[in-house]
Amino acid sequence: MTYKVIQWGTGTVGIHAVPAIAAHPDLELAGLWVHSDTKVGRDAGEICGIEPLGVPATGDAQSLIDSDGDCICYMAHSDVRPDEVVADLARMLAAGKNVVNTSFVPLLYPAAAGPGIQDRLTEACLAGGTSLYTSGVDPGYANAGAAIGALALCKDVLSVRMAEIVNYATWNNPFTMFEIMGFGKKDPSQSLLLAPGSTTLAWGPVVHLVADALDVPIDAITEWSEVRVTDEAFDIASGRIEAGTISAMRFEIRGMVAGEPRIVVEHVTRLRDEDAPEWRHGNGYVIDIDADPCLKLSIELSSHRGDHNYAGCLATAMHVINAIPAVCEAPPGVLSLLDVPTYTARHLMRARHGDISATA
Repeated sequence: MTYKVIQWGTGTVGIHAVPAIAAHPDLELAGLWVHSDTKVGRDAGEICGIEPLGVPATGDAQSLIDSDGDCICYMAHSDVRPDEVVADLARMLAAGKNVVNTSFVPLLYPAAAGPGIQDRLTEACLAGGTSLYTSGVDPGYANAGAAIGALALCKDVLSVRMAEIVNYATWNNPFTMFEIMGFGKKDPSQSLLLAPGSTTLAWGPVVHLVADALDVPIDAITEWSEVRVTDEAFDIASGRIEAGTISAMRFEIRGMVAGEPRIVVEHVTRLRDEDAPEWRHGNGYVIDIDADPCLKLSIELSSHRGDHNYAGCLATAMHVINAIPAVCEAPPGVLSLLDVPTYTARHLMRARHGDISATA
């Protein structure tokens, strides 16, 4: 069966989704919504740097929602408009559209998304006979997904620590880098990400998802962070980092069990590899499970077409795109990683081995 998919947004993740949907043998690109007036009317392939696909972009959301698409791949910006995103999702689901979502990451664990949100979206799913699934790489597969799978090997579990250790210098996303994360700012109080409650909103669902998989109650989630400032100016893909501003940050989201941090998400984010040498070093994701047996998993992302930041955006898109058939076939409801059957890159092995650097 082929599923008709409407792509919602062509930002840093969505731009990877359009070519992937168009090339997937089980999917058909049935529409593209864009926010920018300069993109309206342009071909979806042209916008995303590939050959024309015969699908014009539109800013008319209702026309797409009213179309015969099976699923919406939702990747519109959500950091400063969460209420609008939830309203979007509810409208789509109630209108009969299944949705896979990388945008509003608290829905990774729906019960932790905020007061009333799961109930509102569940009601919309039941009204439309649809399902909603949220994932990505981080939050998503590289922490909760990989950890939950690995825990099946363990007898006694003492703690789970899931870390991202990445250099973000090559990621060209000025709004997220400067306004959301706070790089290039003089003080962490200017970082929206490090504001009280923000990291828990984004990564608390990872803690809850792992705790649910272990059937362990979380007493509380606490936050901790620190930053480093640079003594010299330098340039990154997103712009200029001035002397005396934030060039590295580290934070933890700690799930407390019986008064101890037992399920922890850690981020170590640098713009230069030499910054904060005393912090953990690596190039990707590390999961440490203190158990019997003890486990250590390492995930490093790279690409034939770009570096680790490119690969991370592509992987974020693919983790929900590859789930579309399972989500469309699932009973109505708001789903998490614990609810969706195991899925892979089904039908995506190339016919022959070879260089893919120049292919879409």
